[in-house]
Amino acid sequence: MLAAFLPPDLSPGVALVLLAASLVASFITIAFGIGGGVLLLAVMAILVPPAMLIPVHGLVQFGSNVGRAVYMFRYVSWRDTWVFTIGSFVGVAAGGALVVNLPPAMVQIGVGLFVIWSVFVSPPAWLRRFALVTGAISSFLTMFFGATGVFVASFTKSLRLDRHAHVATHGTLMSVQHLLKTLMFGFLGFAFGPWLAFCVAMIVAGAVGTLLGRLVLDRITDSRFRIALDVILVLLSARLIWQGVFGS
Repeated sequence: MLAAFLPPDLSPGVALVLLAASLVASFITIAFGIGGGVLLLAVMAILVPPAMLIPVHGLVQFGSNVGRAVYMFRYVSWRDTWVFTIGSFVGVAAGGALVVNLPPAMVQIGVGLFVIWSVFVSPPAWLRRFALVTGAISSFLTMFFGATGVFVASFTKSLRLDRHAHVATHGTLMSVQHLLKTLMFGFLGFAFGPWLAFCVAMIVAGAVGTLLGRLVLDRITDSRFRIALDVILVLLSARLIWQGVFGS
């Protein structure tokens, strides 16, 4: 019965793992403000066909982020959001002109290297200061590698917003980016239809993760959890690079 609602070649067992990953990713994002999208990307890159990875991840992340943005709507810093959006249009258009020519192995290797980079390296300081540039570059990269929240979070932090405004603005910026990316992939001919029902299920699982994250946020030791998260991300990324290089 469950298999009838799943995309082609996606087993019920893999589907359950992806739903759990979506829940955990949203939990991490609400608890620490960043990291959930990268973790979900790393897990999906192992279990989802490479050609489907970035479009499906983008649609799921749009659903997850827009819920957070709507919930915190009154705290959004709109001045910075509009400038970022203009840059995002430019970046997505440029990325859309190139992304269709990438072979699957390059996507896997690129995602693996990008995730490792996001764990160990901070974005350049100038990316944190200019909304237009950050929007363009991060949106260009997200067409290839999916989770560029590390760029956007660095920029949002530089605005020196209070906690509520930071969460609301970051969620809004990521919603804009993932929406534009999803529309571009649709324009390029990606067939979301077979994946749509399962993407909705992943978004719902993410909403559950958000609720759980809010309930247990104060009981988590940040430093130990961040170390564990970084280790998991590096191991998953190493697996992705191995798959891209050796095909197994």
